[in-house]
Amino acid sequence: MSSAALGDSNTGMHLLIGLLAALLQREKTGKGQRVTMSMQDAVLNLCRVKLRDQQRLEKLGFLEEYPQYPNGSFGDAVPRGGNASGGGQPGTMLRCKGSDHDPNAYIYFINQDHNWANTCDALGKPEWKTDPAFATTEARVSHIQDVWDAIEEIAKDKDKHELTDYFDQFGVPCSAVLSMKEIMYDPSLRDSGSIVEVEQPLRGHYLTVGCPMKFSAFTPEIKSAPLLGEHNSEILKELGYSEQQIAEMKTKKVI
Repeated sequence: MSSAALGDSNTGMHLLIGLLAALLQREKTGKGQRVTMSMQDAVLNLCRVKLRDQQRLEKLGFLEEYPQYPNGSFGDAVPRGGNASGGGQPGTMLRCKGSDHDPNAYIYFINQDHNWANTCDALGKPEWKTDPAFATTEARVSHIQDVWDAIEEIAKDKDKHELTDYFDQFGVPCSAVLSMKEIMYDPSLRDSGSIVEVEQPLRGHYLTVGCPMKFSAFTPEIKSAPLLGEHNSEILKELGYSEQQIAEMKTKKVI
């Protein structure tokens, strides 16, 4: 495994899954195989929605849920979505109280058909439930700014956490956009082991990402990477080298 692959968590995770699959095949067939994983392939896996959208664009010439629709223009490639989701349902980041001085005062909101009636109640717009201009996703995309404006009108006197609590009362999902500082000190992430503190001999304690999978039977221990050559002697002894031979290697700067 290359140091570059190890340095990229997404690539490393994909490679680990590949290694586990190869090990499972070996257990079943008795035959091993080589597993390769590139960063480009790993990141491309995260772009599958945009790959789908590219094919939709080539077929239709437009993408309804992108902010360029209906008044903007589309080229021959999927446009930059900005703050919009571009995921089949209209979604965007919206300002909350304090956004005039806090660049992190935002929520992310996805507008979906299955809870549209609840959204109308939350926005104080019950008439939109049956209004032909708003009743379906296809109709709303032409008027989606009206929806965003209505949300921001409520959001102007609520911070992002108050706003998510408000919509939660109506069964309407949305999410506060957290800064890295908020993520780092979030109590729930620390309690769940998603953010963990580890100790490194040279730099002391620091925070890093924990194991994303949670297990009922055990909790993985997250440790810092070993120092350069930290385990040389142990490994060489396992390979059959004596203390004297290892000392000579160190003297000659072989290790």
